[in-house]
Order: sequence, then C-alpha cells, then structure tokens
Amino acid sequence: MDLRGTTAEVVAALSRWVTGTDDEPLVVETSGSTGRPKRVVLSRRAVLASVRATARRLGGEGRWLLALPASYVAGAQVVCRSAVAGEPPVLLERHESLAAAVAAGVPDYASLVPTQLHRALDDAEDVAALRSMRTVLLGGGSIDPSLRARAQGAGITVVATYGSAETAGGCVYDGVALDGVGLATETDGRLRVSGPMLFDRYDGEPGLTARALVEGWFRTEDAARIDEDGRLQVLGRLDDMVVTGGVNVPAPVVARRLQEHPAVRSAEVLGVPDEEWGMRLVAFVVGDLVLADAREWVAELHPRSWAPRQLVVVEALPMLANGKVDRVQLAATAASS
Repeated sequence: MDLRGTTAEVVAALSRWVTGTDDEPLVVETSGSTGRPKRVVLSRRAVLASVRATARRLGGEGRWLLALPASYVAGAQVVCRSAVAGEPPVLLERHESLAAAVAAGVPDYASLVPTQLHRALDDAEDVAALRSMRTVLLGGGSIDPSLRARAQGAGITVVATYGSAETAGGCVYDGVALDGVGLATETDGRLRVSGPMLFDRYDGEPGLTARALVEGWFRTEDAARIDEDGRLQVLGRLDDMVVTGGVNVPAPVVARRLQEHPAVRSAEVLGVPDEEWGMRLVAFVVGDLVLADAREWVAELHPRSWAPRQLVVVEALPMLANGKVDRVQLAATAASS
C-alpha cells in the first residue's frame, strides 16, 4: 500500500491496513534529504512489532496527536499506534494551533521534530498543551541539548528517538534500544540494527537491498558508539566524518559540543583540505569565542584530537532554501580566512 492522498485519506487507509489480515505490505518513501528517496517495503508484522514495543516502552497505548506528514514513517506510525489503541489520531492540521488541537482531542502522546518543539516553546498555551501529555517523542535529526533542557524545564516529558523508515520508525529511545532490537557497530563505526521491525526490501532495488540487509542486520549510513551499558550515541552520518591526521572525527558531535558553550548561539563544524592534516577541522560559531577556548571546551568531553584547528566567527550561519546550513559557502569562507 502506498501512502498517497490527503491526510484524512492516508489516515483512513493506514488505519484499515494496520488492523487488516492480508499480506499487502506498506511502502514508505524516505525523505531523500541525503540523496534520492528510497521506497521502503514494510510488512504489517514489522510495523506492529514497532507499535507494540513503543507502547511497552512508554507505559501503555493511547491517543496520538498527528503533527507530522502521515506519508512519512514517523507520521504513519502515529496513525498506526492510534489505530491499534482504538483511538483515532488528533489531526493538527484541522486546528488553528497546537494548543487548540490538544484541547479538542486530548491526546496522550505526540511525535514532533525539533523545529516544531522550538516554536511551541515560544507559546505559553502550546507549552501547557505539551505538558499535559504523557510523552512527547522528538526525532527527525540531531537535538540541541539546550532545546531539550528548555522543554524539560517547562515540565514537558521529552524522549529522543532514533530510527528510520527501514526500522519502521523509532527503534531506540533515549539511547536505549526497544525490546527485541539489537545494536552493533562495524570497524568503521557504522551502526547496524536488527529486530522484528526491520523492513523487507527496497522496492525495485535488489542490489541496494542486498547491501543494506546483511544476515538479519540493517547496515545504516550512521556512525555510532555503543557504551558499555548498551546505550547508543549516534555520532552522525558516515559522510559527516572528517579524517584529520589519521583520526576519524564526527563533525556533528563537535558542533553539538560547541553549541553547549555559554558564549555560542549556534555552530557548525566541517573539514577543509589541508596539506599537513589531510583535512583540517574548522568550527564556525555565532558568538564570542576564540580558538584556544573552543579547543579546551571540546577536549573537556571528547578526545583532544577532535578539537577544531581553526575557528571562524560569523554573524550568522549561511542557510540554503531548504533550511539546511550552506556548507559549500562555509568551506569557501574557511579557505579565505
């Protein structure tokens, strides 16, 4: 089943599908933010495994607020969780605000992306609405620690999720794998995931499927570290790793660390060609910081080899039309600094 049509049409079709008994799979497209979108084929068994594992982790089933597109896996899972619970989802698009939607539907849970939470925290009524829920799942990208701290300070119960269409949505909550999910890393740090919620294949792409699904494991495109207690730390996409002086440095992790500095409002880190280091790690910050302090700040929490070797202070990070940082322009700025 493909997820096409209006939100109401997709919600109705998904609700019928998840409670059905035939063998028709669900086809979900990836966002394509890192390349061409892929069509991910999910069995009903996999989706239900995710639904049930989520309910166990959150402490029970309930009604969900649908604040994300139902055609993508995070929104589709909101619909499926609601259908299994026997509670139709509350559709945010039918209300003038998040607070109005919550007041009308009284959902127990919501699934948001960081941008949505950031905007909600600027509205007192939306804050009260989110505070009334049992849990707000937060996924769809890296989470600024200050954003989560603000939410928790406002009394909102936030759980950070990690997952993808290939894992039928979030499969790791606050660094801890859901029941039945296995985590491992390869020699290059690539994260592998196993479990009953894995996808069956990429539609029409057997070669890509064979590379991604190996002996019951999904080989992700993410680099990660697994602590001794089994807690997952995602370092970023493999193509965000900067090899500098023979050391693999996860640039997004360094950027997140710099964002935690009290003198920094925002930060981005990337590698630029360097004769001595191969790639030189450069930090771009909006704020009042010097290189020596930046290096010490990073080295307090991470290996000193992860500390940036150049720092460029900018008035604002250049952005592309899609809202992502213009890394090409930053690289040009580093070369001319």
